[in-house]
Amino acid sequence: MAMEFSGKNVLLVDDSIVRGTTSREIVQMARESGARKVFFASAAPPVRFPNVYGIDMPTRAELIAAHRSEDEVAREIGADALVYQDLDALKEAVRRCNPKLKSFETSCFDGRYITGDITPDYLSQLAVERNQARGEGEADNPEEAQTSGSEQ
Repeated sequence: MAMEFSGKNVLLVDDSIVRGTTSREIVQMARESGARKVFFASAAPPVRFPNVYGIDMPTRAELIAAHRSEDEVAREIGADALVYQDLDALKEAVRRCNPKLKSFETSCFDGRYITGDITPDYLSQLAVERNQARGEGEADNPEEAQTSGSEQ
């Protein structure tokens, strides 16, 4: 890998950044292989909210992008710069493939839960239950659990 990376600017592309752990490790490997600069691109928008519809997803406190800007996430994972997929552009691309699709469940990106009944208290309770199941006592800060509403 050193031959491909040594002295070069590298663009790494991944499907998403959730906790940032894997992204950080990949960036570090590129740097250890001699990359001069490491840029990171996520094929998904920033994951800022937990999914409550059946996907076992981290609590909001565990999501690297929950309360960080793109520049802050880039610093956290060790990249020189970070680019996320734009949510509106993603929706438009899917609509071009199937014009019949009018709405999308994108709560993990925008905090708009399609059922309209997901509240900050509900998310806090889920965090408490998740942490208790893992043997950790504390839950997310209720302020961190806030959603941006349920409108689609």
